[in-house]
Amino acid sequence: MHTILLVEDNELNRDMLSRRLVRKGFRVLTAEDGREGVELASSALPDLVLMDMSLPVLDGWEATRMLKSDPRTRSVPVIALTAHAMSGDEKKAYEAGCDDFDTKPVDLPRLLGKIEAALLKTE
Repeated sequence: MHTILLVEDNELNRDMLSRRLVRKGFRVLTAEDGREGVELASSALPDLVLMDMSLPVLDGWEATRMLKSDPRTRSVPVIALTAHAMSGDEKKAYEAGCDDFDTKPVDLPRLLGKIEAALLKTE
């Protein structure tokens, strides 16, 4: 069973997406802000991180840079999730170290495809 860390500050989004992922057979850990996400990723070493980019305390861009600069979490795939899909956001996500990018509201079949593809690359 793969473990996904969902870093999302919106309680409704976090609850809904984590329940849907659990139903698909994933173990889901959650964090409410970027700093908590980095700390949890470092201690739990999930198989994949779903990172909201607009987070309190430490935003998703900086949290991803921190994960990708840490030898323990560098190889963990990070998929950026953002509701603010501006034209430069996808490029900015890749520059921060994200392995993939998706927009909110989440299209679950599309997101699951991206999760599966990212997990296959790590096996």
